[in-house]
Amino acid sequence: MRVRACLATAAAAAVAAGLVYGRILRPWHLHWGATPGEASGPVAGDELMPDPGVVATRAIEIAAPPSAVWPWLVQMGPGRGGAYTYDWIERRLGIDIRNTDRIIPELQSLKVGDEIPMPGYAMRVERLDPGRAMVVRSSNHAWVWSFELRSAGAHTRLISRNRFDTALLTLRDKLAYPVIEPGSWLMERKMLRTIKQRAEQLAQAQGQTLSP
Repeated sequence: MRVRACLATAAAAAVAAGLVYGRILRPWHLHWGATPGEASGPVAGDELMPDPGVVATRAIEIAAPPSAVWPWLVQMGPGRGGAYTYDWIERRLGIDIRNTDRIIPELQSLKVGDEIPMPGYAMRVERLDPGRAMVVRSSNHAWVWSFELRSAGAHTRLISRNRFDTALLTLRDKLAYPVIEPGSWLMERKMLRTIKQRAEQLAQAQGQTLSP
């Protein structure tokens, strides 16, 4: 009887945790930093995957003009400027990545059609609107990642949207997804905060500091 009671308690706790995650935590981290309008409205690259299984829209406000944000975006990637996240975690996952804290001139000439290699696939640049939007898509077409810069008064809103076609995910990815989803929020939050910090420092160094 005691074993049954323990099992019943554990099952009830698991159900409760699932409900809390599904109704509160998941919507929060999928839309971290984004306004309701940003989370539900269109973002560059949506047309590349009109019927995604999962959409995550995250955003951050940066006290700098788009010109101070853009260079950090176009140099992202393994073997390039990094991802501005926890690079030690990336390396544990098999991604040889090093985050830079400077603008690398030779990496600023990104263009549509270029491919950024990743372990097992590549991210192809599908759209590049300098100072406004960058969109990349995985070579297996399961993932579209969009970055859009929007003026917000004296600041810039950096919006990051991930669209996933869950039907194209491998069985391994599907089994790992409950961990991948909150993990991606943790890494992307770090990325957005780092870009914010470095863009604001760059703007200050260039005499482009904007008032709150």
